[in-house]
Amino acid sequence: MDAEREPEQLWPVPRSEVAALIRVVAERVLQSVAELADEVVAASQRGGTRYPAIAEDPVLSESDRRMSRTHLVHWLTANMHSPGRRVPPCVDDETLTFARDLVRRGLGIDDLGSWRASQRVAWRGWLDACFDATDDAVDLRDLLDISAASMTTFVDDSVAALSGQIDAERDELARGAQAERQATVQLLLEGAPISRARAEARLGYALTGDHLAAVVWVDSLDAAPRLEPAAEQVMRACGAGRRLTLVASTAAQWLWLPTGWLPSVAELERAVADVPGARVALGRPAPDLDGFRRSHLDAVAAQRVLARLGSARAAVRYEDVQLVAVLTADLAQAELFVADTLGELANADPQVRATVLTYVEERFNASAAAERLFTHRSTVERRLARADALLPRPLAENATNVAAALTLVHLRDG
Repeated sequence: MDAEREPEQLWPVPRSEVAALIRVVAERVLQSVAELADEVVAASQRGGTRYPAIAEDPVLSESDRRMSRTHLVHWLTANMHSPGRRVPPCVDDETLTFARDLVRRGLGIDDLGSWRASQRVAWRGWLDACFDATDDAVDLRDLLDISAASMTTFVDDSVAALSGQIDAERDELARGAQAERQATVQLLLEGAPISRARAEARLGYALTGDHLAAVVWVDSLDAAPRLEPAAEQVMRACGAGRRLTLVASTAAQWLWLPTGWLPSVAELERAVADVPGARVALGRPAPDLDGFRRSHLDAVAAQRVLARLGSARAAVRYEDVQLVAVLTADLAQAELFVADTLGELANADPQVRATVLTYVEERFNASAAAERLFTHRSTVERRLARADALLPRPLAENATNVAAALTLVHLRDG
């Protein structure tokens, strides 16, 4: 093995035979990089204490997924072009956006457990491809030694680069007008001691009366310019003439509206229908400082329900998914609950499931359910009979659990 080192190189340059193997392995792994990237993200979200805040936020989770995939492709591509050489960290627009969004949420990257968990999964995928590429013991040993050093160093360099960008974003935020507003909102959400008058002066928003909180977000960074129009539409749908807006991330805003009126899901869906990719989660209206905090926590919890279920729903209200929010804290248990509660109804005709849910929501009034569903009472009764034949227990004996399970399925299926 060539012992000559370049200035930035921390390990020996690979022999030509090993360099050729690195190229082959990198090319093979790139062919299935999407699947490996999903495994890497899943491992990172299980591997660290900071990740629940990211994994349960659709905007941060998607940004994290894109960044992880970009880093993986960057390292593999670099090893195709310059096998075994030290790979510079990837500092592209997606990484910078992720850093900016973390700062806006008060998060950092001091939890290395998630990075190491990602590295272990990526290494396992790389390792499998290495063993498939050669059975020469000497070449394989050198291949593994060099690629292990390369991957570990790349992760360390990437953490350092992202950390530096986060520090720069914090400095910039501290100098901006948004900083005081974010700090004040954070104090209110944490229940920290701050006078009403001082908070109102900083926010330019009255904290007396009712508050309705909303989270408005878009599905991609490309749709970010449509975020402000979506927030305006949501404000109008809620019957408010003004709002307190906090930029939560590049693709999300937190809103507080001085209103005690809660629009229907259908009204919210109509409000964002003209803004492609826009979505909204509402809390429950509540009064004064405690209401300001509680309504926001409701809205965030409703948004997390959609994230956990991978739901494509454009609008959700916390009061409609409060029980589902509790159930989905453990997704595996939630799936068991659905299976045990619904039995064959879980996979039945969606019209039958919708009829059962509407019937329960209308307090077991078949005529009211028929009116809401724009159908005949006899149709409702036939569907209910069909549902009872599919349920493990009759609806009348288990209505609360059936409604909760159907709501979960309804959200999951969009």
